[in-house]
Amino acid sequence: MQAFISDIHSNVEALTACLAEIDRLQCKRIVCLGDIIGYGPEPRATLKTVMQRAEFSLLGNHEHGAMYNAADFNPRARAAIDWTRNQLSRRDCPREENTQFWNYLDRMPKEHREGAVLYVHGSPRDPVREYLMPRDATDRQKMDECFAKMGDARLCFVGHSHVPGVYLKSGTFLMPAEIGMQWQVSEPAMINIGSVGQPRDGDPRSSFVTYEPGAGGLGALGGVVRFHRVAYDVAATQAKIRAIPDLPDYLADRLGQGR
Repeated sequence: MQAFISDIHSNVEALTACLAEIDRLQCKRIVCLGDIIGYGPEPRATLKTVMQRAEFSLLGNHEHGAMYNAADFNPRARAAIDWTRNQLSRRDCPREENTQFWNYLDRMPKEHREGAVLYVHGSPRDPVREYLMPRDATDRQKMDECFAKMGDARLCFVGHSHVPGVYLKSGTFLMPAEIGMQWQVSEPAMINIGSVGQPRDGDPRSSFVTYEPGAGGLGALGGVVRFHRVAYDVAATQAKIRAIPDLPDYLADRLGQGR
């Protein structure tokens, strides 16, 4: 069984809670789908933990924004990524550690294929920046193009939108709560694993996914995808954000609302 985490957004409390649950479940590997940084108050600690615990991490739009250009971010997200960029280059921290952080970000792949499974941050047709939202399930052109980009893969695990669920090739979006928090692989699908550090589906608890492949290997029919929600100390993260003048209070407020 493997665990997928994504969109941690510098939220150490949320990441710690999720990793404790992943350890309890005895997952053999952890894969991160990107956006380790951005928005939250502890980018260095969060990035260091993911570097230690995850087998690899994909490139998210916030990593891309920190390294290159965040001109397309909204003002609050841009303020957070500018602050984050400075935090990862702090002169009062070891230069070697700073270099390790930036080298790790620079080596992040945009996608990863393994067996009949594709991993991306955004969507198959735009791995870094395109959102998959529940309403997209009825957009046949978008869905057809995304599934076509999956190639031989039967499953694609994504993050980015912070809204967990299953997008079936047949044109349906399945909310985790309505399927008992698990889905048995029965057809090609894209699975959004939700967000560890900034959920946006109205539930402030952290979200991550575990996957047990079927007898035929990764992506095979019969595998089981499970959605997990984990409570964490939201108030502690909110207090840390509000204590940093460069981070908008809105970024703290939204955590309590799961928005």
